[in-house]
Amino acid sequence: MILYNVTTNIHESVHDQWMIWMQHKHIPEILATGKFTAARMVRVLIEEEMGGVTYSVQYTTDSKETLERYYQQDAPGFREEGAKLFGDKMLAFRTELELIADY
Repeated sequence: MILYNVTTNIHESVHDQWMIWMQHKHIPEILATGKFTAARMVRVLIEEEMGGVTYSVQYTTDSKETLERYYQQDAPGFREEGAKLFGDKMLAFRTELELIADY
């Protein structure tokens, strides 16, 4: 199982708008691609020197190949939409994780 983790720092001035967009549009649309089976959104509790609020969203997929298809077919449009809506008020980075075991 692969976890596609997107960590985002969002500026306070657009936080509420971003949160509504994430929960009611962005995450549901990513799940609707059929490439992920679940998503989990968490708040990062460490305060950033640059300010803002940081969140992590972990999307679960079956394989690296499925994730690669997402990158090729879907990711550019989703990234473009986020940049258009929030510009430099949003800073995101992505990490690929492989689940070894649940305890």
